[in-house]
Amino acid sequence: METFSKVLSKTDIKKRLAVPTNYLKSLPSFNGGCSVDFEAIDAKGKVWTLKCSIRKKGHPKPVISKGWLGFVGSKKLKAGYRIRFYKENSKVSAATHLFRVQAEEEIKIFGAVFGYAPI
Repeated sequence: METFSKVLSKTDIKKRLAVPTNYLKSLPSFNGGCSVDFEAIDAKGKVWTLKCSIRKKGHPKPVISKGWLGFVGSKKLKAGYRIRFYKENSKVSAATHLFRVQAEEEIKIFGAVFGYAPI
């Protein structure tokens, strides 16, 4: 089941992935803290350790930072590409937070975005 997807912005590519707040409940529990590590597996089976953080006060504004820029660089992602995260059932333990991550590039026809294709 898809947890969230997003068309990437320039900030998402250069600094950190801003996660839409309405998807916060789909992410691993912060257990009263401000950050949580989780693993995401890409289409080639590589496991990426990512960190999602929220603000201590006010609007939570979740972002994925640690490990994210390595993923961006390895996939050569660009602004306008789409990212999808899917929650996986962990075979290791219920406490392990495992996601599948899929990057997709834009398919344009005469300058208009026609759709997306997996990278």
